[in-house]
Amino acid sequence: MSTLVLKRTTSNDLDFKALVVELDKDLKIRDGEEHSFYAQFNGIDTINHVVVGYINQLPVGCGAVKEYNAETMEVKRMFVPLFQRGKGIASQVLVELEAWCKELGYKECVLETGLKQPEAIALYKRNGYHIIPNYGQYVGVENSICFNKLLTLNVFFNRL
Repeated sequence: MSTLVLKRTTSNDLDFKALVVELDKDLKIRDGEEHSFYAQFNGIDTINHVVVGYINQLPVGCGAVKEYNAETMEVKRMFVPLFQRGKGIASQVLVELEAWCKELGYKECVLETGLKQPEAIALYKRNGYHIIPNYGQYVGVENSICFNKLLTLNVFFNRL
């Protein structure tokens, strides 16, 4: 397998935009009648922290984070096309997003995904995310499941 190359960019990135179009097509099918409710929270006009993954210079996955509050970033727009799944791409994109959040001084990531997205639920559990009560606009939404992960800083202390 070729090496995955990760690029930090913004929501203006054309490869990110193309992947998001594919993501939205998939979500429209999965979400059915609820798609318009979820779509209103998934705009990408001004996301300043986007990661796009490439294999052989072809975009094969993406994810983004945006500020939720002063200490927390919200993970958004995670996607890997079906034919690229099972290669660990989403986990690598997520790890890069978390590293970026830590560099920016954030202490936690939160996210929402749908119960109709079992692959996403498995991804987040595999990467140390824990189910939390639905937050913000997702409170009371039966088909939403929310997660968080505390971002630990790798700090080593010298003992005297």
